[in-house]
Amino acid sequence: MSHRPLSRRFVLEQRPVGQPRASDFRLMTSEVPALRDGEVSLANLFLSMDPAIRGFLDDRKSYLPPVAIGETVRGMTLGRVLESRNPAIREGALIRALAGWQEISVLGPDALGLEIVNPAAGIPLEHYMGVLGPTGLTAWIGLHEIGRIGSGQTVVISAAAGAVGSVAGQLAALHGCRVVGIVGSAAKAAHITALGFHAAIDYRAGPDLDAAVRDACPDGVDVYFDNVGGPILEALLPLMREHGRVVVCGMVSEYNHQDAPYAVRTLWQILVKRLTVRGFLTYEHADRIPLAQAQLGEWVRTGALRPLDNIHEGIESAPTAFVALMSGATVGKTLVRLESTHHHAHHPLSRAD
Repeated sequence: MSHRPLSRRFVLEQRPVGQPRASDFRLMTSEVPALRDGEVSLANLFLSMDPAIRGFLDDRKSYLPPVAIGETVRGMTLGRVLESRNPAIREGALIRALAGWQEISVLGPDALGLEIVNPAAGIPLEHYMGVLGPTGLTAWIGLHEIGRIGSGQTVVISAAAGAVGSVAGQLAALHGCRVVGIVGSAAKAAHITALGFHAAIDYRAGPDLDAAVRDACPDGVDVYFDNVGGPILEALLPLMREHGRVVVCGMVSEYNHQDAPYAVRTLWQILVKRLTVRGFLTYEHADRIPLAQAQLGEWVRTGALRPLDNIHEGIESAPTAFVALMSGATVGKTLVRLESTHHHAHHPLSRAD
């Protein structure tokens, strides 16, 4: 009698209050269920740590239902197909999808964000979770589709040393924009200046963010790529040029305390400056993804776009990696590489007992 492979996974032990802690998650081992028609099983190689996960852990309505207590924590993964009962997906294919913090995921044909990845020779696989994956695509769609950037414009990016911010700044610079990044430390400021940002502002360094942005953007701001919301959004709105665009990508300053959101007091500027303030989800712009993917791939290949990654090893490190991300301690794209990547690709966890 054949045993089903075993898979370790993190479940939500309790809902985080404010800043998440490692004890909010629990590691379990379970058998991988047998596949039904249309399903595939995926040996995950990388788990993507994203601020959006924090939103899934609160018991409140969002664009996806919350993760239930005892349920596998949801997140983007990159994995190899172990077994397939979906005629469109072959065994051994590389798949990116919204799955979970687990070694083996079972996905139906309707899994969110499910796509087959065709890696180019010589490009490290982790880039397909970052700059050549959801991160890079989010930056590209935000700047082009929502921000409508043009050469010579001034673009300000918050959380500029983060996964999306560090890519968005480089893309805007490659497009001929003047790019100013807002970060939370001198070390992060040095990182983004090395990536080609024209100016970096450490918002913790001085009391007057408004003056610092004015100084860096004497002609005002055409596009503000907002990853944080809160006081930084409040400071930026009056500094926008007429008909400027605010690209609402995320509001990380709010994720840890959504019951007491920051009250932005400068919203009147939306009318004064006739601003467009628009949120977006990358996968709603599917028609633009092939072009985005092609441009990102070419720029990474030529070295024009430099990926910034920080990789934690082993599924056990998922909670600490996530806690570090949500405390603002990280630079670039936070990933967890699973040990199964070091095993033989087929059935990394099958047992012969």
